[in-house]
Amino acid sequence: MTRDGQIALVRSYFSGVDGADLDQVLATLTEDCRFSVETHGVALTGHAEIGGMLQQLWSRHKAVLHDSFRYVCDPEGGAIAARFRVVNTLHDGTLVQKSNCNFFTIKNGSFDSVAVYMAGENTLTRKS
Repeated sequence: MTRDGQIALVRSYFSGVDGADLDQVLATLTEDCRFSVETHGVALTGHAEIGGMLQQLWSRHKAVLHDSFRYVCDPEGGAIAARFRVVNTLHDGTLVQKSNCNFFTIKNGSFDSVAVYMAGENTLTRKS
């Protein structure tokens, strides 16, 4: 996958997250994708666990937004890192901003791992 293809895959992933479109997010992930929040000890595997986490994220926020992206691409190694700003809108209208980094590995055109390094409170937890 080219550098531009890697960036397009990251953009599609976050477009789905920001739009609360589970099908779009899952379309960017392998069936057995490993998802971790390294800074908070969260480890999930597969569409069901990752989907449950995202459903919980969306239910706890009025809106989520990821922007101001910076990328480090490794097309030959099948990896891309993204640094970005997160703006979560709580149901009472309060805005919570963070700076995060995600490290993605790619297998057959989809992410097979996502490692999240998150500033502040963890908003990505395993669904209870």
